Amino acid sequence: MQVLTKRYPKNCLLTVMDRYLAVVRNMEQVVMIPSLLRDMQLSTHGYQAQAGVSDLYSYFTMLKAIRMDVEHGLLPRQEWQAKVAGGKADGAETEAGEMEEAEEEQVSGQLDLEAQFHLHFANLHHILTRLTLKAEEVTRRYQEKMGQ
Repeated sequence: MQVLTKRYPKNCLLTVMDRYLAVVRNMEQVVMIPSLLRDMQLSTHGYQAQAGVSDLYSYFTMLKAIRMDVEHGLLPRQEWQAKVAGGKADGAETEAGEMEEAEEEQVSGQLDLEAQFHLHFANLHHILTRLTLKAEEVTRRYQEKMGQ
């Protein structure tokens, strides 16, 4: 069966997303034993390691989880907040979160939609590019460890 693939411009968000998905799929195929990535640090090449991500195994699992979100969509907001909070959100935290959301909506209402779009588009493009580089780094480091 022939699969038609459409070519997008180099800086198109779809191109960046497709590249990220392809690199993470490759990482998953190459990394046959993910536990070997434990206690291996990401060589940052000028970047600081992300807070809360301690080793390549953590990056591996994070990159896979993000790939699932990109391919299948996000969880509903309440489910995502419960997942992040570990399901331990109490009334005070919920109230504070609602107040923050109201403030954010007020600020975002002051910006025009086109400016908001460009801001989020640029940030998403930058984040996906950095995640792609991290997935390539995890793959490369695993291959070095395995002697490939």
